[in-house]
Amino acid sequence: MNSATLASVSNLLVPTATVIYALALLAHTVEWSSGLRVVKKTEKKVLVTADGSEIEEPGSTDVDEPPVSSFRTELASRIGVVLTIFAFVLHAGGVLTRGLAVTRVPWGNMYEFAITASLAVAAVYIALLKRYRLQWMGLGVTFVLAATLGIAVLALYVPAADLLPALHSYWLVIHVSAAAIAGGAFTVGGLASVLYLIKNRAERRETEGKPMPAALRRIPTAGVIDGVAYKVHAFAFPLWTFGVLVAGPIWAYYAWGRAWGWDPKEVWSLVTWVVYAAYLHARATAGWRGRRAAWVAIAGWVVFLFNFIGVNLLLSGFHAYSGL
Repeated sequence: MNSATLASVSNLLVPTATVIYALALLAHTVEWSSGLRVVKKTEKKVLVTADGSEIEEPGSTDVDEPPVSSFRTELASRIGVVLTIFAFVLHAGGVLTRGLAVTRVPWGNMYEFAITASLAVAAVYIALLKRYRLQWMGLGVTFVLAATLGIAVLALYVPAADLLPALHSYWLVIHVSAAAIAGGAFTVGGLASVLYLIKNRAERRETEGKPMPAALRRIPTAGVIDGVAYKVHAFAFPLWTFGVLVAGPIWAYYAWGRAWGWDPKEVWSLVTWVVYAAYLHARATAGWRGRRAAWVAIAGWVVFLFNFIGVNLLLSGFHAYSGL
């Protein structure tokens, strides 16, 4: 196939993957919504009178009991996972054909980086899906994927074209691939941290006698979720360090004649690194666990998202033309 045909295939696969991610999101929404209701069960206290008759003792109370996991909930979960994997295959095909169409790595502008970075999110999620049974993160992951690809297709799309001369370097491949994989892991870790806060609150309320929705009973304990978030962040941080603070300056030196120029993208990449360094350092030395660590991780994710989106759209600098 020639370049035009490959570009057309990519332009078909990426929107199709977006729609299927949206269907997976719908399935996971059904999964969660079917387990959010709490069943009211009346706990009656019965007294037996002298003549053998039974009467209800005054003061009977209503007890909240979460329903057991239903067949519909499990089916919706499985459908969501299957659709996510299918969408990932199409998504990967769209990124690959985009690269083949321009005979280079497909991350030379904001559109290409968006579809590649979101592919990294899906890849990290699917890679960890079986080991940590991460289907409980499906709702958040598919929302991020559908939203990112939707914005990329509708607002960021640019036709396939060659790179600007400054971007022609193998350091671009190293720099952006490391940053994209790290960004995908940061996203999965951020979603896990959000879910940790939700689960932790439900567990604390349960100790006070308040029921936990069945949807939250299906997911691991808050401690397990906290451990998953930490492991994902610990994996992503060295990649971000190498890709942004080592490979990035080397590429900048060859492209612009200076390794560091306090460009907005460079500054916010450093800020992102500092927040995640603080998160990992606090856990390793100060023994931070739980909610405080989760809030720091979420702050890091917000900074990363601003670095990825806000800097490119709101601030001007050397990276503005490339979307990197």
